[in-house]
Amino acid sequence: MFEIGNVLVSLDVAEQYFCCDISQCLGQCCIDGDAGAPITEEERKELENALPAVMPDLLPASKKVIEEEGVSYIDCEGDLVTQIVDGQNCVFTCYDKGGVCLCAVEKAFRNGKCNWRKPMSCYLYPLRLTEYPTFTAVNYHRWKICRSAEVNGRKLGVRLYEFMREPLTERFGAEWYAALAEACAAWNEQNEGSVK
Repeated sequence: MFEIGNVLVSLDVAEQYFCCDISQCLGQCCIDGDAGAPITEEERKELENALPAVMPDLLPASKKVIEEEGVSYIDCEGDLVTQIVDGQNCVFTCYDKGGVCLCAVEKAFRNGKCNWRKPMSCYLYPLRLTEYPTFTAVNYHRWKICRSAEVNGRKLGVRLYEFMREPLTERFGAEWYAALAEACAAWNEQNEGSVK
């Protein structure tokens, strides 16, 4: 475990190889799961503001859910999350011609149609943040659909902390990320041969 400021970071973040290979997983992380993506109240408002830009790309069933129930709901654990369709797809998913699941909000952001990328929990995935009164915990959420990303990361020599540079920097700042990268590199060098 690394402690950087008031953030505790799992060793998996340093040790694990990871680089998304969407051609293999087809964006399954936006489909599988028992609830929508965790969001803040501020992010709920951002999603509502993005609706005019994303609606043309959404599935008909997603449009219906949003029109009838809004962009979010409170899940069984009491967390605010994005709506889902048919117990799986996030309402903000869309698909390209090859059947790859994409985020309609990020697609609109990349195409200059809105100025907000997507919820931080999505941007940071497969990392999960848990907020405590005095610190934040950063952990790697490992599951089978990301196995191809682990294989790809090992092939390319990319560690999880390296792959997640942009979202971690956006969430915690450039100085914090630089300290993390230095700690991870030192840890891996010290433990070469025993890391994942």
